[in-house]
Amino acid sequence: MLSRLTRLQAVAVCATPVVALIATAVFAPLPFSVAQPGMTANVLGKNKGTAVITVSGAPTRATSGQLRMTTIVATSPDTRVSLGEVLDNWFRTDRAVMPRDAVYPGGDTVKEIEKHNIEQMQQSQDAATEAALKYLSLNSKDVKVTLKLADVGGPSAGLLFSLGIIDKLHGDGSGGDLTGGRTIAGTGTIDADGTVGAVGGVGLKTQAARRDGATVFLVPKAECADAKGELPKGLRLVPVTTLKGAVNSLVALEKGKGSVPSC
Repeated sequence: MLSRLTRLQAVAVCATPVVALIATAVFAPLPFSVAQPGMTANVLGKNKGTAVITVSGAPTRATSGQLRMTTIVATSPDTRVSLGEVLDNWFRTDRAVMPRDAVYPGGDTVKEIEKHNIEQMQQSQDAATEAALKYLSLNSKDVKVTLKLADVGGPSAGLLFSLGIIDKLHGDGSGGDLTGGRTIAGTGTIDADGTVGAVGGVGLKTQAARRDGATVFLVPKAECADAKGELPKGLRLVPVTTLKGAVNSLVALEKGKGSVPSC
């Protein structure tokens, strides 16, 4: 026959599995990644000693200012992120806790994800080139564009690639630069027809942009709210939906004429 437990003993017995459950939750891996501001690269210049944009078959122009694509850095796809780490980073403005599938949608293994990111980057470069040449009414059979950006994957540099190609070939159309000598940063996917699409991590990308000297940030219009959430002081947001709209906004900024949209 079992003896009756005292109230204190009963509480202790009941608490044991609860404590164990909490401890397990704190240290168990969760389907999240922790991201922070990453590197930026001037697509008008060089990255790791290699020109980002190379054009043949058409004359190019010397450019001033910078067009900086932006990135985030996230914990690797095979990193085990615990509840404790999620809580530690949840309220930091220079970190973001994101669903792992949102950061790494391309597979389950590191090799699958790397392959997916490389494929997305190549597709982005092809679309960016096609969109830029279409905008300039140039034939891709006569003009060849090579894009190289080491150690960066995914499609989010598409808009900046297109703008860089346009600036090198055409500038603002009247002898000036699209940048107006400024450091312009931004993010956004692009389709061959010039449509700009949303990306992730724009709040962190604005921090990377301002850290590296940008004063203007081109953001997909659908992500204005996210970009405004932790907007660094001194950085102006310009929402875009198309390549043409982005060019028009930059020309208006450069010349100080015309309207420039804001978030």
